[in-house]
Amino acid sequence: MTSLSVETLAADAAEPITSAGNAQLGIAVLAGIAVIVLLITKFKLHAFLALTIGSLALGAFAGAPLADTIKSFSTGLGNTVAGVGVLIALGAILGKLLADSGGADQIVDTILARTGKKAMPWAMVLIASVIGLPLFFEVGIVLLIPVVLMVAKRGNYSLMRIGIPALAGLSVMHGLIPPHPGPLVAIDAVGANLGVTLALGLVVAIPTVIIAGPVFSRYAARWVDIQAPEAMIPARPSEDLEKRPGFAATVATILLPVVLMLVKALVDIVVDDPENGVQKVTDVIGSPLIALLAAVIVGMFTLGRAAGFTKAGLNSTVEKSLAPIAGILLIVGAGGGFKQTLIDIGVGQMILDFSKNWSIPALLLAWLIAVAIRLATGSATVATISAAGLVAPLAEGMSTGEVSLLVLAIGAGSLFFSHVNDAGFWLVKEYFGMSVGQTVKTWSVMETIISVVGIVFVLLLSLVL
Repeated sequence: MTSLSVETLAADAAEPITSAGNAQLGIAVLAGIAVIVLLITKFKLHAFLALTIGSLALGAFAGAPLADTIKSFSTGLGNTVAGVGVLIALGAILGKLLADSGGADQIVDTILARTGKKAMPWAMVLIASVIGLPLFFEVGIVLLIPVVLMVAKRGNYSLMRIGIPALAGLSVMHGLIPPHPGPLVAIDAVGANLGVTLALGLVVAIPTVIIAGPVFSRYAARWVDIQAPEAMIPARPSEDLEKRPGFAATVATILLPVVLMLVKALVDIVVDDPENGVQKVTDVIGSPLIALLAAVIVGMFTLGRAAGFTKAGLNSTVEKSLAPIAGILLIVGAGGGFKQTLIDIGVGQMILDFSKNWSIPALLLAWLIAVAIRLATGSATVATISAAGLVAPLAEGMSTGEVSLLVLAIGAGSLFFSHVNDAGFWLVKEYFGMSVGQTVKTWSVMETIISVVGIVFVLLLSLVL
């Protein structure tokens, strides 16, 4: 679910690196994915190497020159790491500060004390939905992961019972609700009203997140009954501390980047003038990089110093936070490389060519096109952009509400069945310490539920509007 810039999307639209026919491309995609799955499951190869080899195999099966395939993979890896690598690193530092200072303990203890066991999944989906409203998916994950893992461990919950609601909250916001990049571009492409789309998006999002989050988590916890991975949770540090940060200070530190990014989004909507001085300032302080960096710096005082850390102690915490995420960064980057290789060999265009003659209702057509491109490329944003561009002419003559539902249908389709070509798949897998099969049975199924339930509610709303 890696978010892409306008420049990246423009580059994605370039000529494919192979002149292979659609049949050969389809076989190449299936073969490339099969190679990755086989290397990981049968030969137990590290996911980074499997994704690298699978990308080269994909290009070879598609008949693309090896040099071009290598360039595509390297570009995708570089863009993905550039886009989310620093965010993951900053999130890891903030998470380590939360853990080592006892701030995360404070949050967990407070939540456990004030929320009943049955209500915990509902509390997690609410927190994740609120935090995920202005955030990129990856940023939301790195902010929530420490809390999710510690609540699961301290409350003795199955990780899926707590983790799935949190992931559902983030994912629904990412695919359906502006100001996330996919919905915003789709709104622009089909000429939808942002306010109406936001309102209808919330109507669709609420029942969708309930079904895919707290309700589905019951079954996910039975299918994959795992505890929070010990490697991702340090020992309870506050037991050895004389003091720890207060609950209010800790929550304020976590919410700081959320507030900064939300302010940016609101100013962009209200002011909508790139030359305006206020918007220029909020564009800077509300960017994910600056917002998370600000939270880390503030956290060194509100968390680290509040717990009595020295300068050397703070430096040690930062240093220790970065080592565990090296593998995650490489795997997520390689997933981005595989996705870019898929895009560059022309898979997106192949899907669009196939769908031109489908004779079905506009909302369902938009959803199916987004689903097909999502499955092929792994990118929710690419699926949204491509589908919106194709169905934009259908928006002519539609009412304001119908056009907004068209955007939501595309957004729902863009979330369908995340698998090995999606960087988000690997991010969830590594953070939760799951196997590929376990990730498919939980995360991938959850994404599919969001997509299907989303389009069902969009179609129901269309009967009213």
